[in-house]
Amino acid sequence: MTEALPGAVAIDHRVEASRFEAAYPEGVAVCVYRREGDVVLITHTEVPSALEGRGIAAALVQAALDWARAQGLRVRPLCSYVVAYMRRHPQTQDLLG
Repeated sequence: MTEALPGAVAIDHRVEASRFEAAYPEGVAVCVYRREGDVVLITHTEVPSALEGRGIAAALVQAALDWARAQGLRVRPLCSYVVAYMRRHPQTQDLLG
């Protein structure tokens, strides 16, 4: 799965690495997860400091949540950023499990 980010960078779902990523010249931004049955534990989101404030982390998390929804999976956010993101976006609350 590939989604475009602002600036024409794509989000790639690297299933073999259990992460969503966006590669930039300044580094790679990631949203890392672990799947346990029908639950996705989102464990870490990281954006290189040179790329902060561009909405990249939000786009990565939204891609992960969209994937979980499409797969019929529940989400357990273990990353503080994802917890805050889901709190700010009530339309994602039904994924919690």
